[in-house]
Amino acid sequence: MLEGPTIGVLALQGDVREHLAALTAAGARAVAVRRERELAEVDGLVLPGGESTTIDRLLRTFELREPLRERIAGGLPVYGSCAGMVLLADRVLDGAPDQRTLGGLDITVRRNAFGRQVESWEEDLPVEGVTDGGHDVRAVFIRAPWVERAGEGVRVLARVGSGPAAGRIVAVRSGDLLATSFHPEITGDDRVHRYFVGLVRDRVRGRVREERRG
Repeated sequence: MLEGPTIGVLALQGDVREHLAALTAAGARAVAVRRERELAEVDGLVLPGGESTTIDRLLRTFELREPLRERIAGGLPVYGSCAGMVLLADRVLDGAPDQRTLGGLDITVRRNAFGRQVESWEEDLPVEGVTDGGHDVRAVFIRAPWVERAGEGVRVLARVGSGPAAGRIVAVRSGDLLATSFHPEITGDDRVHRYFVGLVRDRVRGRVREERRG
């Protein structure tokens, strides 16, 4: 039986511990990533919620920005939640003047689209590939972004179902890149993480098959 893949959580700022716990529950070997050598050892990576501008600055301080961009371009599976979605987006609206992203997802996101932290809210949402045949995911939005536009190669997995933001895109996937506006890691429901672990496991299996053929 194939062992669980090694999945890192970028541990510079944000809700790192919660993601590590959710990944472990989902069957992965979860590790914190703060250095380039740690990044080189993972099969997949989670970019946690937090403050996207702060994480951007810390990526440069820890000299992780370019190595991570290279790994994303090379096919590393990555899941970004909330601030992580902003970091994966190719384009950001309402960002800080010097804010840069890692890119990789052909989406335009609006930063802090749902308002300030006091305006945080929750909703049960169907998420394609996660809730198929099951109950909805409790989506917790905390100073969350939403997707203004998704490119042709991006699959929309979830939209807000009610209220003023009804119809807004809040979960997407493109290849092995996954992003949500909400925070599944704080709800005790590990299905989104299981979905991502499955993506990473499939990628590892494909790599092993290619190595054996080579």
